[in-house]
Amino acid sequence: MTWSEAEYVECLQGERRCYAWVMRRHGNLTPTEAWAAALECYPYEPSDAPYRGLVFHDEAWHWAMSKIHGVRYTVEHPELAEPSAEYRALG
Repeated sequence: MTWSEAEYVECLQGERRCYAWVMRRHGNLTPTEAWAAALECYPYEPSDAPYRGLVFHDEAWHWAMSKIHGVRYTVEHPELAEPSAEYRALG
């Protein structure tokens, strides 16, 4: 995907915000812990980094649920397979 720096940063910030929300709401992390987890999951990648933004191929809901419940979360917690309405309202 080709995007401007501003578009990349906007997407990065949005995914961080959503990831942190899931980690607070479903992972019981404090706001500080949730934001630190979001920064770890979504580090800034320079424009010349190979595969920059590849993490965006799945939304933050997926990455957070995988972290909280494991990669089989959709099998073990089918109610979490799709993002909640509250999560969708963030975007």
